[in-house]
Amino acid sequence: MSYFTDLAHQYIDGEWRTGSGSWDIIDFNPYNGEKLAAITVATALEVDEAYRAAERAQRVWAVTNPYTRRLVFERVLRLVEERQDEIVEAIIDELGGTRLKAVYEVRTAQEFLREAIQLALRPEGRILPSPVDGKENRVYRLPVGVVGVISPFNFPFLVGLKSVAPALALGNAVVVKPNQNAPVVGGGLIAKLFEDAELPAGLLNVVVTDIAEIGDALIEHPVPKVISFAGSDRVGRHVGAVAGSHFKRAILELSGNSALVVLDDLDEEGLDYAVDAAVASRFIYQGQVCTSANQIMVDRSVEREFTEKFVARVKSLKAGDPRDPETQIGPVINTSQADALAALVDQALAEGATALVRGRTRGNLVEPTVLTGVAEDSALMRQEIFGPVVLLVPFDGEEEAVRLANSSPYGLSGAVHTSDVERGVSFARRIETGMMHVNGSTVQDEPMVAFGGEKSSGVGRLAGDSAVEAFTTQKWISVQHGRTHFPL
Repeated sequence: MSYFTDLAHQYIDGEWRTGSGSWDIIDFNPYNGEKLAAITVATALEVDEAYRAAERAQRVWAVTNPYTRRLVFERVLRLVEERQDEIVEAIIDELGGTRLKAVYEVRTAQEFLREAIQLALRPEGRILPSPVDGKENRVYRLPVGVVGVISPFNFPFLVGLKSVAPALALGNAVVVKPNQNAPVVGGGLIAKLFEDAELPAGLLNVVVTDIAEIGDALIEHPVPKVISFAGSDRVGRHVGAVAGSHFKRAILELSGNSALVVLDDLDEEGLDYAVDAAVASRFIYQGQVCTSANQIMVDRSVEREFTEKFVARVKSLKAGDPRDPETQIGPVINTSQADALAALVDQALAEGATALVRGRTRGNLVEPTVLTGVAEDSALMRQEIFGPVVLLVPFDGEEEAVRLANSSPYGLSGAVHTSDVERGVSFARRIETGMMHVNGSTVQDEPMVAFGGEKSSGVGRLAGDSAVEAFTTQKWISVQHGRTHFPL
């Protein structure tokens, strides 16, 4: 099978189709510019067809025995394991991800599929007491119905499955709109896996399109009850506003401006470990990750030693062809992103920052840059940097570190490195983020732990019990045993 030939289509009601729009989305390899596929966009009519198919199929799926539903996910997991190598190749080609990143994405996706197998059996009802004699209150947890999923380009296979798998496992149907930079890995590939795993037709649909063609039809449509979106806070604000105006639940995983904080109590071994964590936190997938560490905050008492080690490690990173197993930095997703990063560095230097490492830009290949001396009131301190550019920020003591970390409008992830774990936990509790990691990387995602942010980093959580909250609703059914008295 050629993924970029066979899967570069719409998938609606169990059929692979060509969109009826008047223009094509062109899928490019971001490293060499090779044209991978041309996909004619879906129109609002096809969005409607996808949602109506999902609505019809969901009625039967919702009452299907959950032990039967989970068999589908067992088969999907086996297929991903069997096809891991070819999925890795597709991620490298379509996203410009290094081989290390691609393997990480596929293996993490497998863990989320294992969790989905269990999620099918997770919903529990409750029986609650009543002040009325002879009355029984039953609270049922039921699927919401149909879920609309809008996935990003950076981890489209993993992030897509993080919503698709639990939503389906819990008895819902799904319509996915993948990012136009990842229409196959984030769309067609997921549909093919579930099709081959014998998911009934109509339960999973993929529409490859763009707001320029359909406007807000994907969000405004009357069928979906929940919209799960992962992407920038700018777009997320719009998605949330439109969804809210139609009384839909929105799960929003948005931008981040994470800080990795290095406290003053680390010995040389601890600093070496913190350097490794900082490099991983910033440069995995070229920094195109919402949880990446935009800022490395270092106590001045260890600033010199940490900076020397960190700069040396960054200079040793190999940028190049993502197909080369030794490559650690591949291309950013497109030319616009490469140009934006170059402009950002130029702006920082013009404002007085110093480049400890100044990477070159060759096409979409952007080499790492390390900046220091960025003013506290600079816009760069408060924005997400989606690429291999990092700010080194010194601080004097914990109180200043907390203040600097909390000055960001975002609050997704973060990390703190210290020789005292409990000190680290105490520090982490003071940071206004949805996730903080003591002596780890800022980039972490596990299938049983709530993933999500505070402030401009989003609303709602995914994974584990949070997925049950996201994709189910509660229904109260009371039963009166015997007769009672009414107020009138």
